[in-house]
Amino acid sequence: MRGPHNIVRLVRTGATLERTGAMALIMDAFEAPPLVRATMRFLAWPFQWLGDKGDPASPAAPRALTALGPAYIKFGQILSTRPDLVGEELAGQLRVLQDKLPPFPNDVAKQSIADELGRPVDGMFDDFSPPVAAASIAQVHKARLRETGEAVAVKVLRPGIERAFRRDIDAFYFAARMIELLAPGARRLRPTDVIAHFEGVVLGELDLRLEAASASEFAANTAEDPGFQLPTVHWTLSARRVMTMGWADGVSMGDNAAIDAAGHDRAVLAERVLQLFLNHALRDGYFHGDMHQGNLKVAPNGNIIAYDFGIMGHIDEYTRRVYAEILYGFIKRDYRRVAEVHFEAGYVPADRDMDAFARALRAVGEPIFGMDASRISMGNLLSYLFEVTERFGMETRTELILLQRTMVVVEGVARSLDPRMNIWQVARPVVEDYIKKTIGPRAALRDLGRTAAILSRYGPRLPQLVEAALIRQASPPEPDSGMPWQVRLGYAATGALLGAGSVMAVLALS
Repeated sequence: MRGPHNIVRLVRTGATLERTGAMALIMDAFEAPPLVRATMRFLAWPFQWLGDKGDPASPAAPRALTALGPAYIKFGQILSTRPDLVGEELAGQLRVLQDKLPPFPNDVAKQSIADELGRPVDGMFDDFSPPVAAASIAQVHKARLRETGEAVAVKVLRPGIERAFRRDIDAFYFAARMIELLAPGARRLRPTDVIAHFEGVVLGELDLRLEAASASEFAANTAEDPGFQLPTVHWTLSARRVMTMGWADGVSMGDNAAIDAAGHDRAVLAERVLQLFLNHALRDGYFHGDMHQGNLKVAPNGNIIAYDFGIMGHIDEYTRRVYAEILYGFIKRDYRRVAEVHFEAGYVPADRDMDAFARALRAVGEPIFGMDASRISMGNLLSYLFEVTERFGMETRTELILLQRTMVVVEGVARSLDPRMNIWQVARPVVEDYIKKTIGPRAALRDLGRTAAILSRYGPRLPQLVEAALIRQASPPEPDSGMPWQVRLGYAATGALLGAGSVMAVLALS
């Protein structure tokens, strides 16, 4: 239930952050003003005895988030990829959350696999290893198939992870709702929608059958991509809490020394990883949403191998075209066209001044083009772009959150391989090719053909659909029953306690 009882969970969150020393670090990272710092510390300090101590050997931020549970760890993983938001120090601390968490015992993993697949582990696998990677939601073991001897990776969910995650996300919803009620100015950021998007992503990770399906779809889309390969899913050895895939044999994308020793060209790999991501996002509308170095390897033949498909991004065709036109407009330095695209897509309200918006976009793009190639960042461009569009009334678009974050991550991977890479030069041919194929007379004819095909399928039903729509339009709206009085009373009772802290936090992050 997303009700006032979640106040206990939020108090414990603040208490844990204060007790571990993470509160001050977070306030510094977000450059919170003195009044906000004082308010948050004042609210959390009396309750710090309720917080968890965490592992004293860990830095403050991962220590606090690990103690608080899986949903907090997942948020920390996301923030670790955004040094532009939280600063290099905090992002560096949070990177240990990627795949270096304490594992659970082998016998627990084996029992979970046996329960899910209905057979003892020794009857399916040989050489079942201790965990080779442990993350917030699952851990991975290396094994060999008893029948064929093929090396495989066996992914197993953590015990009790589903219940723990639902408890945490319930508190997130409560906090988002309180922010919307107590700080109306924050509604433009749609915090509840953001939490819903986050919940949907992680719920997909809690059912490994969905991850296996994502891997299968991704493999079908990218089968013809040169220099790219994916492990094969073993469906008969996969279930809701277990997934078995072929073992990705290669060197880690984050180990430059090993890449050099294997004789691979890092500049070529840097260009390829960026262009692959752009192709997947624009061409397919389906991309790997967690492409950090821990999920990428370089095969002996030089191919890039991607794995861990728990987070996948999807963008509809219209949004892809808008996104491509925006990028292309910046590449061509045609800021008027970028402004027009925003207005045409309805991203910016029609009553705003397009000329003023175009000038604001120029202020975003021109400094970037004046930078040295090693400092040009498409991720920073998107970040600055969102800041400008927010000032002109654009609401947070949840479908672009993952795209923006992944763009930053992939750019970081490419930069780690080749710090001198020119992002614009590498991205331009992919964006131009997509523009040529999707915008113009040929694309318009293709769209008309698709529209005609849809109308022909629904043709017999069109009269009834139109009639039903007209009836709904003419019918008076049903009165809004509003929120139940018990819930309103609960919010009123907790508002005084949370009000100051919530408003100050929103002001700090705005």
